[in-house]
Amino acid sequence: MSGPLPIGDLAKSRAALSLALGGLSAGLLASACCVLPLALALAGISGAWIARLTALAPYQPYFLTLAAVSIGFGFWRYRRNEATCVAGSLCASPLYRRSTRFILLAASLIAASAAAVDVFGQLNL
Repeated sequence: MSGPLPIGDLAKSRAALSLALGGLSAGLLASACCVLPLALALAGISGAWIARLTALAPYQPYFLTLAAVSIGFGFWRYRRNEATCVAGSLCASPLYRRSTRFILLAASLIAASAAAVDVFGQLNL
């Protein structure tokens, strides 16, 4: 890394990370009505304010759609940048690659668990 990175390469490198963070945020919002209160209770965090998270339940399909789109484009940009990455740029950094992949996988897990809770909640077992 003998010089500053061009602005275009930096913007392309940050696109996958931005989409990953967007997918993570949307996944957390989608799970706010069902999975998040359970996770907080398991972590020992409680309070009356947790019951107010159910007000987000009508918006869960929108958050899940936003999460799926963001995560899908995030994985696409991640793979695309992998093939076109120039040595010495931000996308070539192992820390950047690992953190982007971890955030995308965490967002996928959170969004999938929010969708699964919604599907299993509708089953009459």
